[in-house]
Amino acid sequence: MRSSGVPALDEAIRRVVHSQENYPAFPAALQRDFDVVEIRRTWRFDISIRLD
Repeated sequence: MRSSGVPALDEAIRRVVHSQENYPAFPAALQRDFDVVEIRRTWRFDISIRLD
């Protein structure tokens, strides 16, 4: 969304985020009731990288 200003850091963060994007297929039973699923994660980057 917003660059840190350090290309190597931006790329490392991109890799971390993309490594978490493989979700299992949406179950057929839920597909009958829902056509959109939104998965939210809050990332805060500072000295260490962690998922809140």
